[in-house]
Amino acid sequence: MVREQYTTTTPGTSLERPKNEYVYKIGIYGWRKRCLYLFVLLLLIILVVNFALTIWILKVMWFSPTGMGHLRVTKEGLRLEGESEFLFPLYAKEIHSRVDSSLLLQSTHNVTVNARNSNGEVTGRLNVGPKMVEFHGQQFQINSKDGKPLFTVDENEVVIGTDKLRVTGPEGALFEHSVETPLVKAEAFKQLRLESPTRSLSMDAPRGINIKAQAGNIEALSQMDIKLHSSDGVLLLDAETVRLPKLPEGTRGGSGISQGLYEICVCPDGKLYLSVAGVGSTCQEYSRVCQ
Repeated sequence: MVREQYTTTTPGTSLERPKNEYVYKIGIYGWRKRCLYLFVLLLLIILVVNFALTIWILKVMWFSPTGMGHLRVTKEGLRLEGESEFLFPLYAKEIHSRVDSSLLLQSTHNVTVNARNSNGEVTGRLNVGPKMVEFHGQQFQINSKDGKPLFTVDENEVVIGTDKLRVTGPEGALFEHSVETPLVKAEAFKQLRLESPTRSLSMDAPRGINIKAQAGNIEALSQMDIKLHSSDGVLLLDAETVRLPKLPEGTRGGSGISQGLYEICVCPDGKLYLSVAGVGSTCQEYSRVCQ
């Protein structure tokens, strides 16, 4: 910029304009000006690159007014479409899938779900591992779709609330301790077998035990003795024919000696008693035992 000097004159007079003895230049010139333009150009390039990167990130991350990528923000909460990966813990009040699909939780090691109280202490834990599913808590319960408890486990007992418990294993069911149940039966056209390989088998009931085979036989096999004992009552064998096919038969000795053999006699009321065996039958219809 150049500063000029002006001299006022009256009309009709002519004066010579004085020479500009002092001229001052104001501004940026030379290498400073070129550096300034270069800096402005560099800022413009950085602005364009940043704008292009921002557009690229928005496009890659699928940013939209309703969310980002597979994540959508709705009135009910957050909605994820497709598969999602979480690198850190996830805290949510409720997690559910869409109506037409199932919910899948997948991990390379295990999946752990923790429930905590207000103090941050773990009150329940479900751990699904590659070889075992573990649950830690005071009670574990499985309910049906109508809210009926089907399976309940706590520290004191295990309750199966279903109407029928079916065991389909080829080896049956193994119970290490006692079992309490009102009914034990096999499937149709299948055999029912109660077995204790190394110990005794005991069935106790305060009002009686009923073993019934409507279309087959009941067999009792034992390596040792089979004892039928009634402390207060009678032993009733109600059948058309009662057979003892493997009873040993004695040989008659000389002069009517019984050799310690006995004959099983039946009273008219069904009572059994022993009688010393003889050459003929020693059973008497009106024996003193039958009275």
